[in-house]
Amino acid sequence: MSSRLSRRSRWLIGLLLVGCTSGVIWSLTGRTGNLPHAKAWRTGEAIDSLNDVRVYHNGSMGNVSGRNVVDGYNVGLRYQCVEFVKRYYLEHYAHRMPNSYGHAKDLFDPRVEDGAMNADRGLIQFTNPSATRPEVGDLVVLDGWRGNAYGHVAIVSQVENGEVEVIQQNTGSPRGTYDLDLTDGEWRIENKRVLGWLRLPK
Repeated sequence: MSSRLSRRSRWLIGLLLVGCTSGVIWSLTGRTGNLPHAKAWRTGEAIDSLNDVRVYHNGSMGNVSGRNVVDGYNVGLRYQCVEFVKRYYLEHYAHRMPNSYGHAKDLFDPRVEDGAMNADRGLIQFTNPSATRPEVGDLVVLDGWRGNAYGHVAIVSQVENGEVEVIQQNTGSPRGTYDLDLTDGEWRIENKRVLGWLRLPK
């Protein structure tokens, strides 16, 4: 318990420093328990990867570096969070969303029941909480909030020990963690903005 709180505290400190330090991004050194280190990243620089699909630094949250289109498929605005998850699904799974547009929060359809097909995205959608545990490769969708009306989306990179680790683009650190709890047969990612998660049909 104490090591988990300690790790989360260091992660929060790193994010606070992001907001206070111009041109410098604080990144976590992984799950080793080391303190974050400072690194000046250039816009468009690769800063992490999952299954050889790269996460790129965006410079600032609102920066747009053109649209990434592959064979007529709209992957998204370069270096934004949506562009990374759609590029990951395209490159790693060869998956193209039937509806390729929308902000991060729009990837989740609140009309779709837990465990049912989200036809716009061609993915099975799970609500938060859900009877189904998140898995590596799932998209985690966060609702909009004050200061970011568009929401956020990330990919589950690890699930263990009551935590979900995600990899993401266009945020202070390419990796982040959330608590994962099982209560009365339902799995909950402990963040009030998490709408749910989506995955490829099996």
